[in-house]
Amino acid sequence: MPPTLTLPRADRTLARYTLSGQSPVVPPGGPITSRVGMAAVHVVADPLACIDPTLDVAIDWDATLGYRRYLYGMGLAVAEAMDTAQRGMGLPWSAAKELIARSVADAKTIPGAVLASGAGTDDLVPGPRVTIADVEAAYEESCGYIEAQGGRIILMASRALAACAKGPEDYVKVYGRILEQVKAPVIIHWLGEMFDPALAGYWGSHDLDRATETLLAIVQDHAAKIDGVKISLLDQRREIAMRRRFPKSVRMYTGDDFDYPTTIGGDGAGHSDALLGIFDVIAPAASAALHALDGGDRAGFDRILAPTLPLSRHVFGAPTRFYKTGVVFAAYLNGHQTHFRMVGGLESARSVVHLSEQFVLMDRAALLRDPQMAAERMGRLLALAGVAG
Repeated sequence: MPPTLTLPRADRTLARYTLSGQSPVVPPGGPITSRVGMAAVHVVADPLACIDPTLDVAIDWDATLGYRRYLYGMGLAVAEAMDTAQRGMGLPWSAAKELIARSVADAKTIPGAVLASGAGTDDLVPGPRVTIADVEAAYEESCGYIEAQGGRIILMASRALAACAKGPEDYVKVYGRILEQVKAPVIIHWLGEMFDPALAGYWGSHDLDRATETLLAIVQDHAAKIDGVKISLLDQRREIAMRRRFPKSVRMYTGDDFDYPTTIGGDGAGHSDALLGIFDVIAPAASAALHALDGGDRAGFDRILAPTLPLSRHVFGAPTRFYKTGVVFAAYLNGHQTHFRMVGGLESARSVVHLSEQFVLMDRAALLRDPQMAAERMGRLLALAGVAG
């Protein structure tokens, strides 16, 4: 019999929930050919390190790298050291450097592994004395480090640039300078303010139409140095409209965690590839769906991903920037790590009610790979919150 748990609800009542008993999604494995499917992945904290978890960082390297190998085995690519790995929310550039070096070195030992790493301006604290030249230097240092490891670059949005830029021309200047120097095409990431409020007004305007035009101008001017653009605005119409205006050589990587099947599946005018934090949570389903698409089975692709959408919308619910807690919680439930602890103590960023609903939605999406183990682990969390049985 499937296990039954008592779960708290938003109205402060308790309800019994019996797991569905359905078999978990199992992807076929092997390379994915019709799309690039990148999962922006989390880091596993070391729960036994004698540190102040709100001030210091300790990473369990075996579990962190092991999870990346798990994704490679399903044909998924890995986006490393991005916001899902808590860049800007607990993981400083000093720790990100080691993460990038270890991940790039490990990926080189795995046939077919595809990895790209986030380059940002982490150590540059926004303030009145920070200049455009400072931002350029910070980007140069980060990009140079990744390239020195033999890695590919994802050019992340900069809080410092958002704070000191006077207008669109400063973004054109900074991105132009960096793109002229990189050795290989990069992925540009436009992270919306729902993910990071400090990035409001990025590209020099709070008007998204004007901001879009600035980014499009950069893409047109530097297409040879741009592999693609990741859009994390949760705005499907804007993504599709931008995609249609890109040069043919430039990919659109969807960051729409609210409706990724539509943009990845595409239409007669094109499709988006994927670079998604939710792919960390739904990796088996993402892999299975993309393999279905490889075989021309659009209906199968849609059928596999449909039950993951309520889960994704819940995990990325407001305040969206705390979605990382749900990502790590999923890894804990599925046995990819032995604990529910996070860098910076961020495991406390979501309520037990929120996590209980995530547990139910993961079950309904057939994403609990060992339901009995997941139920036992959920029960431990509930007991800590004072929920019996």
